[in-house]
Formats: sequence, structure tokens, C-alpha cells
Amino acid sequence: MNNSFGTKLLSSIVAVLGVIAIGFVASLLTGLFGGLIFYVPLLATLTVGFAIYSVISIFRFFSLRIRRISLISFLGVCLLATAGYEINKAYHNSFATVSDQEVNLRQYEPFQTGSKVAVLSEDAEYKLSGDIPRLDGATALYPLYSAFVQAVYPSGTYEPYALEESPVVSSTTPEAYKRLINGETDIIFVASPSLAQQKEAKRQGVELKLTPIGREAFVFFVNRNNAVRALTTAQIKDIYSGKLTNWQDVGGRDDKIRAFQRPADSGSQTMLEKYMGDTPIMEPLKDNIADAMSGIIKQTASYRNYKNALGYSFLFYASEMNASGDIKLLAIDGAAPNKENIRNGSYPLTSEFYAVTAGSSNPNVQHFLDFILSPQGQELIEKTGYTALK
Repeated sequence: MNNSFGTKLLSSIVAVLGVIAIGFVASLLTGLFGGLIFYVPLLATLTVGFAIYSVISIFRFFSLRIRRISLISFLGVCLLATAGYEINKAYHNSFATVSDQEVNLRQYEPFQTGSKVAVLSEDAEYKLSGDIPRLDGATALYPLYSAFVQAVYPSGTYEPYALEESPVVSSTTPEAYKRLINGETDIIFVASPSLAQQKEAKRQGVELKLTPIGREAFVFFVNRNNAVRALTTAQIKDIYSGKLTNWQDVGGRDDKIRAFQRPADSGSQTMLEKYMGDTPIMEPLKDNIADAMSGIIKQTASYRNYKNALGYSFLFYASEMNASGDIKLLAIDGAAPNKENIRNGSYPLTSEFYAVTAGSSNPNVQHFLDFILSPQGQELIEKTGYTALK
């Protein structure tokens, strides 16, 4: 009776259901901890493999030796695949990155012991009291408006990541524009808005007022071992339109150009789009990202410092906030990206950055903007690492 077909069939069903249940729980837990891209498919493969092995063993298909060899071979392939995945991931992670997530803004938090925030040479002539403006902005500009806060705001705790509690935060350029348009903040410190951000403001009946407060260079960088030291503005356009694809075409080695971009509506991506004008920009490089709610999603890849990589950002962010000795800033049209060339106009990719408002009713907003444009405000712009308007 124990060896009957019915008993074996029932045993096979129970075994398969048990393997599937274990595999499902393991996959669920793995997915919650970020293993969607590789380990969940691996667990699914293992589940199917063990289910098949259970059925073959119960029915005693093939000899015991063949079954054992098959199981060991199957597990060996899975182990090799895992090793290959981890080695490949470690290889890519070994390259330096340039992204907003790399910087801890708390090191620039105002009124904190040991903060790196710039300070005035003497007490500010203007001090805020009463209803203080709510501030937000780009990651790269947080050290600047944090310096403004320390100069004129009441002493206190201004946590940069506490969007719901703190009046002075940094939520990145795209989110800062959303919060300004929705009336959740009074002033944001950012590059000029993208076309999409302008359209959203218009859709909601919000008028964005851009007050220029300083100047900054838009810079391109490569791996420090890249033989290329300079590009022309025409070459940059050809690279990001997909026309130029090899470093050999611009005086480098025979290697494909891996041209990274930034997320849509970020300050640096908006700057690239404005520079490119009517020239279409090629599709950005993408990364597969595991998300517990949405599954595997594709997002714009952050710059990784491969030997053939090309990236861009703003001068202060790339050379100070997220500085790396492994990257090299490129001269553009023969001019190096530095403050002297920003001032004299020889560096071609220079733009103003702004304090942007949208009709706040806070009476201190204009007073605060007046301070920023005053000699003391411009002093803090220079001391932070940016270039003042004059």
C-alpha cells in the first residue's frame, strides 16, 4: 500500500505544496529586504528545482546516483550564479559615485557645534524675529541658505531632513518646487525651473518669482585617469545627443563614452536641457531598483566613476560637498571651471541660481531676500564657495 501510485501521488502533492510554501515565505521576506532583482528569482528557481526533485525522488525516477548528481549540479549552478551576481555588484559598487544621497547635510546644519556652515566676519546687521520664512531647496545649495539662517534666524534646531517639523529643510530641487507650488514653504534655493515645473506652477495658478542671488559653474567630470582634459561645448552637445560615442573622437583612448545623466527636474538636468536647447538628448542610462511596493523599477543611473564615464553637476557640489580625488573636472572651450573664470566670463557654462518665491504672505520674506542681496549676504555666498553676483 505504501508503494502504491496513489500514496506516492499524495506524498508528491504534499511535498510540492510544502516546498512552494517555504519558497513563497522566503521570497516575500527577501523582497522586503531589497532582494527583488536577483534573490527572489533565484528562490523561485530553487523552489521549482526542489519541487521537481521531490517528485522524482518519491517516484524514484532514475537511479539514486543520477538523482544526487543532478541535485548537486543544480545547486552548484545556483551557487555560481550567486557568486557571479555578488562579484559583479561588488565591482560596480567599487567605483565612486556622485549623487545627492552621498552627502550628509547635518554637517552643515546651523547653530550646531562643529558645523561646516560659513559665518560672517561680524554680526549680521539684520536679525529675523517673529514669523520666520520656511526654507527649502537643492542639496547643493543647503550649505548656503543654512549660512543665511545662522546669520539672521533665532538660534535653535533646524533639522534638514524633517520636512514636516523643521522650517529649514532640503528636499532636493524637484521636491522643493512641488512644496513651493503647493504652499508648503516660502522660499526655495534652486536653479531655474524646468519646463515641467513651470507648467505645473501655471496649472495651479502660481506665479514663480526668481530672484538671482549668486552665480555658479555647470561642470563636467571624468575618471582622473581619463586622458581627456577638456571638451568643447560642441563636443558636449554631440555626446549627449548620441552623435559622439567614443573617447577616441575627442582625443582620448579607444573606449565607449558612458555618459551619465541626472533625474528629471533636478537642477543639473534642467541645466543640461537648457544648454542643449533644441538638440534632442539621448535616453539616460538606467538602473534597476528594487521597490517593495512597485517591484523592480527603472530610474536614471547615478554617476559611477568608470574609466570611460562622463558626468556633470555644479562646481561647489562636485568639488566641495561631494569632492573626490578620483574624478577630474574638465575645462570647457579652453577655460577651467573655477571662480576666477566664472567672474571674468571665460568659462562658458555659468548660470545664476535663485531664491524662488510664489506669493508668500509672510512679511519677513522680502526682508530676508534683501539681506541675501546685501553685502553681508553676498559675503556668505563667497565664503560658502559660490560666486557672488558682483
